Amino acid sequence: METVSENACFGGVQGVYRHRSEVCACDMTFGLYLPPQAVEAPVPVLWYLSGLTCTHENAMTKAGAQAWAAQAGLALVFPDTSPRGDGVADDDAFDMGQGAGFYVDATRDPWAPHFKMWSYVADELPRIVTANFAIDEDRQAITGHSMGGHGALTLAMGIPGRFASVSALSPICNPMESDWGQKQLGGYLGADRDAWRAHDASVLMAETGFDGPILCDTGTADQFIDLLRPEALAQAVAARRQQAVLRLQPGYDHSYFFVASFIADHVAFHAEALGA
Repeated sequence: METVSENACFGGVQGVYRHRSEVCACDMTFGLYLPPQAVEAPVPVLWYLSGLTCTHENAMTKAGAQAWAAQAGLALVFPDTSPRGDGVADDDAFDMGQGAGFYVDATRDPWAPHFKMWSYVADELPRIVTANFAIDEDRQAITGHSMGGHGALTLAMGIPGRFASVSALSPICNPMESDWGQKQLGGYLGADRDAWRAHDASVLMAETGFDGPILCDTGTADQFIDLLRPEALAQAVAARRQQAVLRLQPGYDHSYFFVASFIADHVAFHAEALGA
């Protein structure tokens, strides 16, 4: 593993690291914030999954989560959103290919050789992080924005017992019924809609739910709200009587101004669930 950079940040260290990924068959880069408490003992970790077009860097530099994580004693991991590099398939559209991995393991060409973001985030990267840094692997939570909110919700429900809590900001809630989802799930996984079900938060909520607390925020002025379909997740939560707080924030859009406005709430929510 290569250290790309390390900077002092709120008493801790904000690092960027690069490694060879076996599952994605390319080099992958991730950000990791270690709070000052990590000097004394392993700390719980909050995974932050980013949205379409993002890299590991967007949330790391724009969300402002480190200040709150330092207070709570939480590590933050910022994975990339897709494999990258020469020989990795791509698409001219912003919502497919590099920068748009959608947190699934692709089964169709040309995506299948590299686009294994479910396995990367669920298995490979956690093993690397816990083996090399002062991370308490028994205390994990997950959050994300937009496509990353979709990933956070589906990973949390798809890996029972892994995460103590899950939250999302402007998540894609019902991709099986949205243009942000049908295109990607069809492109990566094929036409069999049964294969899509494990990657739809509203479907998973209706079928399995989540054994823990959930927090979701979406702006009422979000320019993509019709694609996000927060009402589908709300209906599934109500039908299941799931422990969840689903908030519509008046006047907020889809941008990182929205994320930065509510990230403190989300860090505090996970800190409580993790006993930090």
